[in-house]
Amino acid sequence: MLKLIRFGALALAALCATPSHADQLPEGQGKADYLAWLARDPVARTMVLSFKSYLHAAGVEDTVPTWELVRTASMWRECEGPRFEVAPAAEWPHIATTLKFVRAHVEPVIGQVEVVSGFRDEGLNRCAHGAPQSAHRHFFAIDMVPLSGVSRPGLMRSLCKIHDLRGEQYNIGLGFYSGVRFHVDSQRFRRWGADGKGATSPCNTGIFV
Repeated sequence: MLKLIRFGALALAALCATPSHADQLPEGQGKADYLAWLARDPVARTMVLSFKSYLHAAGVEDTVPTWELVRTASMWRECEGPRFEVAPAAEWPHIATTLKFVRAHVEPVIGQVEVVSGFRDEGLNRCAHGAPQSAHRHFFAIDMVPLSGVSRPGLMRSLCKIHDLRGEQYNIGLGFYSGVRFHVDSQRFRRWGADGKGATSPCNTGIFV
């Protein structure tokens, strides 16, 4: 019971600050851009419909809007890569597991999230400075920002607590970037800080800045 009370207190503290996170959202990958992409690409429309059907069957369609899941890397423009792309169907079960974790354990604590990066093909991942074996390559991973106005320290405290309690059960990787952007994947249990190293993860250091 004491553990649950402390967890609730962390969650409440995380929601106290309300800074603007507009600078964390990707450019050129908004919903209007997505709809324009679908309008000019019938193959993309067919693939998105199939993907949506899969998410529905897996019970995770309502976790985040499907169109956010087909955002690629935020550096798509600099890399001259696709701004939206549906991952190969063989990879869809990976993201379903990740979304189940987000729905069951992340959003109940920090509120709704917006996905800003999902699947990346090899070339785009390399150009965007992703790790060679990045979990984005096989659609285990999504990068997100919270929509609740949670502060960076509050976000870190809450997500580290979630990772301590449930991360290993779901094989969750948890990473933090600048601002309130964070990474979740279901490829392997691990965590890291803004420099990509486990030693700097706030979950390991206890430093939430």
